[in-house]
Parts: sequence; structure tokens; C-alpha cells
Amino acid sequence: MLLDQERIDLFADATGDHQWIHVEPERAAQGPHGGTIAHGFLTLSVIPKLAQELYTLAFGSARINYGSNKVRFPHPVRSGSRVRLRATFVELDDVAAGTLLTTRFVVEIDGVDKPACVAEALTLLVP
Repeated sequence: MLLDQERIDLFADATGDHQWIHVEPERAAQGPHGGTIAHGFLTLSVIPKLAQELYTLAFGSARINYGSNKVRFPHPVRSGSRVRLRATFVELDDVAAGTLLTTRFVVEIDGVDKPACVAEALTLLVP
């Protein structure tokens, strides 16, 4: 998935986070990352779309975002970068409302050794 300036600007508008490192290319070019970078929460928020392209869960009638654990952003995503996803299913727990799936996600940046985001997501699978 391409994280370009248009997507970054739209995310800034949606969240109200217009910090210059995200939305001012000329100023950001002189900054610590040499250009604008995606918001960490934008990087986190593309996980569901990337996960849909990676696997299909054939269990449950609904999937509910139950939260996240251990979210980290080890490396910034420069505008114009492509990201991809790795997923590892960690745990399944039976709970009163259904089954709680814990998945470890790693968002990788093409051409960069460090991940952009590492997160453990909790998904409630409703029967």
C-alpha cells in the first residue's frame, strides 16, 4: 500500500493533526526525516485493510476491534513509501461474547530494515 502525501493530508484533516512533519513538505524537507512522514496512527490504521488482503477469517458472523496491546512505531514512514503487513496469530481465548483473537502485526516499509509499526491487536469474533 502506498502512503503518499494525499493520504497523509486526508488523515491530518480527519484527525486534526496538522503537525508540520506530516503536512508541510518544504519545511519537513529541512527536518529530521528529510521530508514529510505519515502519522503513527495512520500507519496503525492501515492494518485492517492490509490484513484483509493477507488472510480471511472463516469464523464468526462479525469481527469487532477489541483494542491493541504493545503498539510501537520503531521507524517513520516517509511520504511516498510503500508498506506491507506480516501477521502472526498469537492466541484464541473463549470469552462470554465469543472468541478473542490476538494477532501480532508488523507493518514493514519497502527498502527499510526496521518496521514502521509493531502491534498486538485484539479482535472479538462474534458467533
